[in-house]
Amino acid sequence: MNKPLRAVLLTCVVIVLVVVSFGGGFAAGHFIPIGTASAPLTATNGNQGGTPSDLTTLFAPFWAAWKIVHQDYVDQPVNDTLLMQGAISGMMQSLGDAHTLYLTPQDYTDANSQLAGNYAGIGAYVDTTGKLLTITKPIPNSPAEKAGLQAGDQIIAVDGKDVTGLIPETVRQKVLGPEGSIVKLTIQRPGQAAPFDVQITRATIVVPSVTSKLLANNIAYIQIATFGDTTASDLHKQLGALMAQNPKGLILDLRDNGGGYLDTAIAVVSEFIPSGVIVSEKTGDGKITPHNATPGGLATDKSLPMIVLVNAYSASASEIVSGALQDTGRAKLLGVTTYGKGTVQLWIPLSSTPSNNQGAVAVTIARWLTPKGNTIDKKGLTPDIVVPMTADDIKAGKDPQLDAAIKQLTNP
Repeated sequence: MNKPLRAVLLTCVVIVLVVVSFGGGFAAGHFIPIGTASAPLTATNGNQGGTPSDLTTLFAPFWAAWKIVHQDYVDQPVNDTLLMQGAISGMMQSLGDAHTLYLTPQDYTDANSQLAGNYAGIGAYVDTTGKLLTITKPIPNSPAEKAGLQAGDQIIAVDGKDVTGLIPETVRQKVLGPEGSIVKLTIQRPGQAAPFDVQITRATIVVPSVTSKLLANNIAYIQIATFGDTTASDLHKQLGALMAQNPKGLILDLRDNGGGYLDTAIAVVSEFIPSGVIVSEKTGDGKITPHNATPGGLATDKSLPMIVLVNAYSASASEIVSGALQDTGRAKLLGVTTYGKGTVQLWIPLSSTPSNNQGAVAVTIARWLTPKGNTIDKKGLTPDIVVPMTADDIKAGKDPQLDAAIKQLTNP
């Protein structure tokens, strides 16, 4: 799908240790991918020749600081591109909104790549919100998993250099690298006295957006990893194959899913509800714009019981889907409270052609609401059935949440 504007509902509190550097993380919003024709934004409404005359006084301190850096900074020459990017980033950050941000050209390129499901890196989901960069889960069959990384592992050194004093996002950047390159990580593992080194060769990692299977007791299981370009069509095909086997229950696994495209989320929900509002956007002027289900879903009959698995890293588009299925009574949520990402961003590239990629800006323009009109921002969705899963469970290969879901559907 190649629309002039695509809504992106994605957060990177849990992000993948691949060649993706998203600055402050993704958010819900309208997204113009690279290669889509659009007018570049400039501070001069089309005049790129300098500061507009009505802003000359306002921008005088900026140009004074620019001059000081070029004249007096000890290490010359300075990198003008980095100064410009830092200025844009600072402008976005000054708004005090974690999801209003500047995407560097590399960030923006990687944003497109991530939703396509192809990565190059060690292949692990990480949490950047604590004091240390922490592994939340290695991707199956990835270099990270093969090297023995586990949930809860904390990275304290990269290539022999201590990183405990750095913010986790900076550490993540140091772990990134191209396919075939080697990185040495020093790991601090809870319950293990001494840190240890792990050497990992980065590789291309392909993460299918949809996987499915028929479990014991004739329970259909579908896992969605991200709401990307092919998710809707992949889901429709795999759901059709499962429904042909007349399952007695359905499990939709959205755990660790940080989101993706809004139109994909709507298409996913439409497979399970026949009609009605899925999500609404509420702008600052109070205007509410609803998005409705598309007819033709394969599993809309409520006589087929359904459970959605969620955790603290189910965010944005995942919460759109979970909230819609919960509010409409189509499914029960099982797991723990979700992340709580309920705002909408406008993503606009700062150039009009792929060959002149200047990055993009993301600006919060609205909040999204569940079908019942609730906002989940900074609150998350509360599961109907609360079932935690610990790091010890993951290490032991146990999945109490999936087990509980199967039990609910087998013995309602």
